[in-house]
Amino acid sequence: MLHRQRRKSLLVVVAAATLAAAGVVATAGVAQAAAGCRVSYAVGSQWPGGFSTTVTLTNVGDPITSWRLTWSFGAGQTITQAWNATVTQSGSAVTATNASFNGNLATNASAAFGFNGTWNNNSNPTPTSFAVNGVTCTGGTSPTTPGNPTTPPPTTPPPTTPPPTTPPPTGSWPTPTGQVGVDGTIAVSGVFDGGMRRYCCIGDGSQEESQDPMFQLAAGATLQNVIIGGPAGDGVHCAGSCTLRNVWWEDVGEDAATFRGSGSPTFLVDGGGARSASDKVFQHNGAGTLTVQNFQATNFGTFYRSCGNCSTQYKRSVVIRNSTLTRPGNTVAGINVNYGDTARFSGITIVNDPSRAMVICRKYNGNNTGSEPTQVGTGADGTNCLYSSSDLTYR
Repeated sequence: MLHRQRRKSLLVVVAAATLAAAGVVATAGVAQAAAGCRVSYAVGSQWPGGFSTTVTLTNVGDPITSWRLTWSFGAGQTITQAWNATVTQSGSAVTATNASFNGNLATNASAAFGFNGTWNNNSNPTPTSFAVNGVTCTGGTSPTTPGNPTTPPPTTPPPTTPPPTTPPPTGSWPTPTGQVGVDGTIAVSGVFDGGMRRYCCIGDGSQEESQDPMFQLAAGATLQNVIIGGPAGDGVHCAGSCTLRNVWWEDVGEDAATFRGSGSPTFLVDGGGARSASDKVFQHNGAGTLTVQNFQATNFGTFYRSCGNCSTQYKRSVVIRNSTLTRPGNTVAGINVNYGDTARFSGITIVNDPSRAMVICRKYNGNNTGSEPTQVGTGADGTNCLYSSSDLTYR
């Protein structure tokens, strides 16, 4: 019988008007442009020797096209891994610069990035001073002069999708902080924080869908900071609305996660990654909407599939954003247009696909008889498969 440990969860919000804030730069060619911002620094989870943090920068001044956020740690913390920004550290001084997709910030727009770090197990204080592009801000906006750092005005509007929160850097996988042997399904209600330990193993690594899941989440549960080793059985099952945050599958086997439930459940996968899913990564059998963001996957058959032949069928929706998918990989999303499914894509980076062979959206007519569904098309159509070429980046 596995006994799970509860980890202390910290949430520290640094607001411009209260604790700390960072400045943003003036626009070029404007003698008295307004600069200002606020910063939220939130430690989402902490475990012996490590912690995970999300930093959100909101521009309350004039629009900018790039940012460079700086702060200093006060207790010897060290950043080991970062996402959605390039983060460097020299001693206690930290510098985070924007990624290619989140440099444009209109007034009141936000950009978020995250990192994992180490601490001394004694004190992990929140930084008390932030600066953007060399300008320190005290809360509101203030005019800047031509002598201050400048950036040109934005040439394209900022993204309309919500800013990413905790995506992993492409190709970077976390190192387990420990190992937990699993000999049966772990039932989760409330929040289960694995402290970035590796949970293994269950099942035989086959494609049998009758295998037990490693984690069974009750409606409303959260699974976070977990590395799932292979074999992983049938991965994670959600009985209703659930959140999977910073969960990593080293070898998926059958499916990484299966989402169930009737009514209007909402499912969120935020951060993490999956490898070696010869069938599917995410299987959507119930109703509702699944959002996958800030995720990476490689070597998979289908990244997301709305069940094509479940005995009870629903209209299902999926939102996939700010994620990196590396071939080999066949299909990003498969949906059933005859049930009104929708799939929305934004900020998708596809790696190792020079011939554009990966299908972004594959359309089917599903059924409730158990027969194989019939494929009826592929590609964006403005109704069921919602994306444009600007939502895709190939490299």
